[in-house]
Amino acid sequence: MDISIQNKVSQWLDGNFDAETVATIKKMQEGNSDELTDAFYRNLEFGTGGLRGIMGVGTNRMNKYTIGMATQGFSNYLKKTFTGDIKVAIAHDSRNNARFFAETVANVFAANGIKVFLFESLRPTPELSFTIRHLHCQAGVVLTASHNPKEYNGYKAYWNDGAQLVPPHDGNVIREVENIASPADVKWTGGEENITLIGAEIDKAYQQELISLSINPDINKQQHDLKIVYTPIHGTGITQVPAVLAGYGFTNVTIVEEQATPDGNFPTVVFPNPEESEAMNLGLKKAKALDADILLGTDPDADRVGIAVKDLKGEWILLNGNQTGVLLFNYIVEGRKNKGLAKPNDFIAKTVVTSDLIDVFAAKNNINCYNVLTGFKWIADLIRRKEPQENFICGGEESYGYMIGNNIRDKDAISSVAMICEMAAYARSKGKSLFEELIDIYVRYGYYKESLISITKKGMRGAEEIADMMRGYRENPPAAINGSPVVTLYDYQLQQIRDIKTGETKALDLPKSNVLQFLLADGSKISARPSGTEPKIKFYFSVNAPLANAADYDKVTAELDQKINGIIQDLKLK
Repeated sequence: MDISIQNKVSQWLDGNFDAETVATIKKMQEGNSDELTDAFYRNLEFGTGGLRGIMGVGTNRMNKYTIGMATQGFSNYLKKTFTGDIKVAIAHDSRNNARFFAETVANVFAANGIKVFLFESLRPTPELSFTIRHLHCQAGVVLTASHNPKEYNGYKAYWNDGAQLVPPHDGNVIREVENIASPADVKWTGGEENITLIGAEIDKAYQQELISLSINPDINKQQHDLKIVYTPIHGTGITQVPAVLAGYGFTNVTIVEEQATPDGNFPTVVFPNPEESEAMNLGLKKAKALDADILLGTDPDADRVGIAVKDLKGEWILLNGNQTGVLLFNYIVEGRKNKGLAKPNDFIAKTVVTSDLIDVFAAKNNINCYNVLTGFKWIADLIRRKEPQENFICGGEESYGYMIGNNIRDKDAISSVAMICEMAAYARSKGKSLFEELIDIYVRYGYYKESLISITKKGMRGAEEIADMMRGYRENPPAAINGSPVVTLYDYQLQQIRDIKTGETKALDLPKSNVLQFLLADGSKISARPSGTEPKIKFYFSVNAPLANAADYDKVTAELDQKINGIIQDLKLK
């Protein structure tokens, strides 16, 4: 074992750590050196979004000590930044240890003289964002690992606008956290009087905010019996989705009972992620049995939503995040216009790896569409910079996250579920299905088809392998992919756009991020992005073609699928 790892292990064995922690380390020493190495080979990094990792003992794990040190660093920065009373809000999801971690965070903030509003029990991440703004807090924390497997937990840090940290605050907090050398630097207790439990009153205010977003409440009443099936996948959505759907006027909502109870072991799924078809299987079974109109599922902290609808043949299919986003953006833009709610300064926003079809229909509808880096903190940052002059109406990303209105500054599956159901009700009022609405959009603006591959590289070597892959693409970009010349390389790390043929470059006006995008002569786009929170690299593929009519859908789909498969094979990703 490396000497630096041995030193860290010794510090935990000899330091002021609880007996259970010490006993666990000794047991690992006796039986599993690889596990011990992975637990201590590095410090769990407090990144721009906070912490995320496997739960357990060690410097590279989510535990009382790593989150306590992170909270002490965050507290130090808040006290340097704000004068007077400082307030923070804290929430957690259904994950194992989430309540214990939330109470640990609350105690550390309180011991530092900071006023804490702690939810009495689990709540969705977007409600935490709302609460920060509603209670005029300076910051917030939610304990969640989003859609990761059950072994994980996480710590998301928020600023006073209800959004996750962006520069300069993210870097400044990271430096403060790094200055906490050991658990001895943490104020663990004292100041419990600074903690206030919150719950029902915030729930009511949050629900009222979401209900106010409705564009066609009259249609909801008319179509109140829309057959909705919903699964919270053992997460926090169960605390808010039924109430908000009722507030929208829907009366025929069926909950998938097998997944209704919050449970950090996620007993019915491997990945509690609506992006995974397995997580939606029980819901699909229920939807088919009831001959429902729509199925919706949210992840454990209820910031992502997946949906299933019937296709043109009446068969149930899962829509991907781009398809749902296209439908949702189109409904909100056109709905506001039809109801006289649209403003000349309205704008929408999406991430750079989200479907370009949204840019196309935005341009055709004379509404500004801005592209930002992956992560809703960048959409929130854009809102903050634009709000004096422009009016944000919705934003989204391909990974099943959407944000409606400007009073919640993170992706919100609760409002998304409600608006998607309203969208389905509106389509039904016209005698159409959501899938038929999607085909109509393709006919009007072009058929854009997207796909995604995630490659996981675990352990100490995994990060190095991913870095090597990105370095190769950056330094030696392919001249052609699947027979089509590479015309342009967008390098967000170097903040430049490079013409592959001439070598000329121009500035890319976005913050640095380790993302590469290849634009091909045939209109295809390939994006490569290492995850900031997981040991994986994601490849996004986007191809497009005209769609003359609905009858050609299957034929054009096959052609686009063939093109995506050709790109994947050429890049040797499978």
